Amino acid sequence: MLALGLVLNTLGIGLFCWLIFALAIYALPFFVALSVGMLAFRDGVGVVGALLSGIVSGALTLAVGQVAVAVSRSRTLRIAIATAFAVPAAIAGYHVVFALSQIGVPSLAWREALACLGAVCIGGTAWTRSTVFAETRPLESAGMAENMPQPALTAATHE
Repeated sequence: MLALGLVLNTLGIGLFCWLIFALAIYALPFFVALSVGMLAFRDGVGVVGALLSGIVSGALTLAVGQVAVAVSRSRTLRIAIATAFAVPAAIAGYHVVFALSQIGVPSLAWREALACLGAVCIGGTAWTRSTVFAETRPLESAGMAENMPQPALTAATHE
């Protein structure tokens, strides 16, 4: 019975960690939706109106962010948008890993170290998922200049 409990706990924690990585990209839209919904409820819209305005604002945040990354030609703008999605995910990842590490890690220093590592991993996952729609352009990803001089043609290539 003890072995079954250990296996099920391991599977449950693994499923929870997979869920955190899968939902990391939605940290910013969730925060926006929650903030707008609470603001709308405070202003007297009602429960249904606050719920609808929160859902619409969260979906709009996600859609605008993904479209802006996909359409943008500026690398700086894409980095800024990806950072806007990755930072809240990293903060959420820190707190989730810190809470999960309290289950089995007695030392506070190790819990902090694991939480920081989890924040980096989950923030990196959100960064990667937010830039997945970005179109790779030739010579841009390698960091080369776009107007590189062409090599001189030799006599062998003319024939």
